[in-house]
Amino acid sequence: MGQPESREYRESEQSELPPGQRLQRGWPVTHYGPVPKFKPDRWEFRVFGATADGEKHCWNHQEFSALPFSSVVADLHCVTKFSMLGAEWGGVLARTILELAPPAPEVTHVMVWAEYGFSSNLRLADFTSDRTLFATHKGGELLTAEHGFPLRLVVPHLYAWKGPKWVRGVEYMTADRRGFWEERGYHNIGDPWREQRYSYQEEPGEGPEL
Repeated sequence: MGQPESREYRESEQSELPPGQRLQRGWPVTHYGPVPKFKPDRWEFRVFGATADGEKHCWNHQEFSALPFSSVVADLHCVTKFSMLGAEWGGVLARTILELAPPAPEVTHVMVWAEYGFSSNLRLADFTSDRTLFATHKGGELLTAEHGFPLRLVVPHLYAWKGPKWVRGVEYMTADRRGFWEERGYHNIGDPWREQRYSYQEEPGEGPEL
């Protein structure tokens, strides 16, 4: 089991809230649509699209649970303007998935897919961060269904909508395209420190080419 980053690191690196955010005690439940019912015998995590070998890679729930476990202490910044600081997340690093199912050299973005067809696009550089994690635990305990059990993506340096709940797979892409909330007016990148909340704020090069 990986060791969490020290609180001293978190405080020194992220001691201030991003602009427009407020400190949140506790963890509110925020999501669109119903909470899916977890069926372990039918659950599968897939990596597909522009993989290096051209094949689809799959893990069932037992296999995914056996992958190397890591811990990251990181903040969560919701676009609804609350921030939760210093949470300990446990799960599988995105880099572990990239090592097991490498992308083709021309891949520039990924689409993270979740239940009910929900999706979120990320630049490959954001996905490959050593702090991007497919979380199964928070604070040493399994996630609740309302907070994304059995799997949610945590991308600490971006707004929380970029880390979907109930993740089922990753698509490697050679060009960018918008995910669920990005198609509905949210910023294509979502950096909280630059307060990139909405698509009308996008500058040239920050969204997919038309």
